[in-house]
Amino acid sequence: MRTSLCDEFGIEHPVFGFTPSEHVAAAISRAGGLGVLGCVRFNDAEDLDRALTWMDENTDGKPYGVDIVMPAKVPTEGTQIDLAGLIPQSHKDFVQQTLLKLGVPPLPDGEGGEGVLGWLHSVARSHVDVALEHPIRLIANALGSPPTDVIERVHAAGVPVAALAGKAEHARRHVANGVDIVVAQGYEAGGHTGEVATMVLVPEIADAVDVPVLAAGGIGSGRQAAAAMALGASGVWMGSYWLTTAEYKLGNTSTQEALLAAGSSDTVRTRIYTGKPARLLKTRWTEAWTSAEAPEPLPMPLQNLLVSEAHLRIARSDDPSVVSMPVGQIVGRMNEVRPVAEVMADLLAEFDQTVKRMTELNR
Repeated sequence: MRTSLCDEFGIEHPVFGFTPSEHVAAAISRAGGLGVLGCVRFNDAEDLDRALTWMDENTDGKPYGVDIVMPAKVPTEGTQIDLAGLIPQSHKDFVQQTLLKLGVPPLPDGEGGEGVLGWLHSVARSHVDVALEHPIRLIANALGSPPTDVIERVHAAGVPVAALAGKAEHARRHVANGVDIVVAQGYEAGGHTGEVATMVLVPEIADAVDVPVLAAGGIGSGRQAAAAMALGASGVWMGSYWLTTAEYKLGNTSTQEALLAAGSSDTVRTRIYTGKPARLLKTRWTEAWTSAEAPEPLPMPLQNLLVSEAHLRIARSDDPSVVSMPVGQIVGRMNEVRPVAEVMADLLAEFDQTVKRMTELNR
């Protein structure tokens, strides 16, 4: 399992592993892939700097990247706007009443605050500032092309840019803007995702652009990685599958319990997480937002600010039935907690077995 991307990034395997955990990202890099740390959970630049410093010291010199959340068009935003004041009281009331019905306990005194500000454009730019102070090898953007000035700045630092795409037309636009790698993320994927399935999307994008393509969405085995290569991808982008690894320590055990028990049909694509369509684990929390009394989700970043404290409370809860977690349909294969190195080894072994089987079939 080796492509030109391995030489370009100095990695052993073209497996790009997205995760919000620096411990998981470092383990992916040590295992021969490229760990990509999601920055959105870092409100404070100093916290992100500490996490990247830790990765510098714990990746055994192996390369890693970061993932930001930045729209191509700069939204109206600034200190003069009180974002909390733009959230209707009726939405706030619904969230509080729902948490009460679900039995989610309040946060301890002194915890909570202003929400996850990483969804804000200005904060995402600060993430870029911090990341470029470290020896990162990739900046990926979950919302497609970053603004062109950001791409130019990252390129000036000698770092390539990747962008997620859910349509071939999006991929062409990304490349025209200067993006170096397109992540073709199919409908099956967790988090922000489009409406075209991976099997259809990957060859469409591979045919549409002249840059390397990573296949994403529904990939959690060597057979699926081999299929991605057959469809024209130069590597795979995996996110959900690392959520049940032993190194993942964010939140409490109820989150992994919920993921381990879920099947491939136990996810839902909804706007309740950020304001944009995202695939989440289906739980009593997501079901509450489908009730007749539930309001329409707000646009990004207001929706995330609305539910950010609720997510903190849910993360503290020991009830797996109320978990709020982005995850793809591959969750049906996430049935045990294993170290990252073991997950990677199994994926590579099955990839080799699959290629060998297909070669024998063609004799």
